[in-house]
Amino acid sequence: MRTFLILLSVVVGFLGVTPGAMAGENGPVVIIIKNHKFEPAVVRVPAGKRIELIVENHDKTPEEFESHDLGREKVIAGNGKAVIRIGPLKKGVYRFVGEFHEATAKGQIVAE
Repeated sequence: MRTFLILLSVVVGFLGVTPGAMAGENGPVVIIIKNHKFEPAVVRVPAGKRIELIVENHDKTPEEFESHDLGREKVIAGNGKAVIRIGPLKKGVYRFVGEFHEATAKGQIVAE
C-alpha cells in the first residue's frame, strides 16, 4: 500500500495535479444550474487572480445570475451558457443568486 501511495504521489506530481487544487487556478470555473440550483453551490478560488466563470443553465427556463457582491448580473437562456469575468478578488465570501428562483438558486464564491 505504501508503494502505491508513493507511486501515486509521483504520478500526480508529474502531471501537475494537486489534490485539493482550487477552482480557477488553471482555467475557467464551471457552475451548472440544474433544477433551479447552482452546482456546486460553493466555489473556492484563489484571491488576487482574475477568474472566468462559465455558467451553464441545464434547465429549460432562463435564469439570471446576480451578485451584488461581485457587481454582476447576467440572464442565461434555458439550455444556454454565459461567461462572466470577475476579479481579481480580495479574500472573502461573495454571494450570488439565481434571481428568477432565488429561494433555491443560491451560491457563493470563496476567495482564499
